[in-house]
Amino acid sequence: MTKGYLEFFLSNAKFRRLWAASVVSLLGEWFNTIALFFLILEYSGSEFLLGILFSVRMALFAITQPINGLLADRISRKKLMLWANIFQVFLALTFLLVDGKEDMWWLISVSGLMMLLHGVYVTAERAALPNIVDEEDLITANAIDSASWSTALCIGAMLGGVTVSVWGTNVAFIIDSYTFLLSSLLLIPLTFEQKYDSASKGPLISTALSNIKVGWTRIYQDKKLLRIVFAKSSWNLAGAGLAGVFLVLAGADLTGYGAAFGFGLFFFARGIGTGIGPLAARAIFKDKSKWPSVIGILVSISGFFYLLVGLTLDIYLPLTVALIILAHSASGGNWVLSTVLTQTWVEDEIRGRVFSIDMLILGATAALSTTVAGFLVEYHDLSLKSGFILFSCLMMACGLVFTYWRPDVEQSLEQ
Repeated sequence: MTKGYLEFFLSNAKFRRLWAASVVSLLGEWFNTIALFFLILEYSGSEFLLGILFSVRMALFAITQPINGLLADRISRKKLMLWANIFQVFLALTFLLVDGKEDMWWLISVSGLMMLLHGVYVTAERAALPNIVDEEDLITANAIDSASWSTALCIGAMLGGVTVSVWGTNVAFIIDSYTFLLSSLLLIPLTFEQKYDSASKGPLISTALSNIKVGWTRIYQDKKLLRIVFAKSSWNLAGAGLAGVFLVLAGADLTGYGAAFGFGLFFFARGIGTGIGPLAARAIFKDKSKWPSVIGILVSISGFFYLLVGLTLDIYLPLTVALIILAHSASGGNWVLSTVLTQTWVEDEIRGRVFSIDMLILGATAALSTTVAGFLVEYHDLSLKSGFILFSCLMMACGLVFTYWRPDVEQSLEQ
């Protein structure tokens, strides 16, 4: 029987430690992100460069995922998370050296390297969660994780916006560095059992491609799993451009508030939504057999609310905030349902490689989405309103395609 949130949280000390380490580092990451937005627009004023920041971050997150998944299956997942944090302690401090437009290239490069390390952490963490949580509690654990990610986004983004506005970007980067250090200290005492796939052993480079193929083969042969690994990317293909470019630019355009505060406000709303969504999904959708179809519907619902954001932009700020919350509530439900299904269906010794492919697809679609969005705004004068409408319509279409794409049914008929 699935435990309640409080009962589960209080009864699993290992989960509490893993959760605390993740939340602390995420709080700092959102301080970092708001500060980077501010520096790029302050020094360059380039919407396309803003899109490039997201594209480089997501591209590096994506292309290293197959290696991350292999590492998560062949060495300690705890060590991967720990060292990813330690390296970021020092990388966060390098942003203190940024003082002009000429520094934008290495600002983006270092940010991309930090996202690469974040990808190492995330893949290891998701693969490790079933090592410390019983199967019947995975939906509860993932809902708490997602809500906590959202809370960190809310608090980190809003405090980041206020911090940058009052004390400047350097304070935000110093806080970010300390959060990675604290997260590392929280991880050190964590212990859990992990199964290792003997087939993944050997020199990393020479065995990487064959082991990546193992993960993809596991996905491709199970068509219900094949469908689910495209769940997050079905939202991200349009959602990354909406949240990573258009939402940022809309925040920068808030009259009378300042760009940093505007970024923080809209990302605060995004965080509230992605926190509500998983909790609502856990309460409403009890039948796991219906989750794959629900996932596609949630993508379209998210797109619909973003369409309303575009249509009502600049009319009434509280309405815009409410619509952003609703849009990301649907996306949060998509995320947690698809994650739980993957964790439930995939064996421990190969789970890291399967999640790495999931993240690879997600990162690739996000990089494409933000690049296209930034390019259209800067070089084709796409307005914010038109951008919101165009990308939200694309999101609704992606949701419908996912809902009606049923490779698992075709596989059953063939058998």
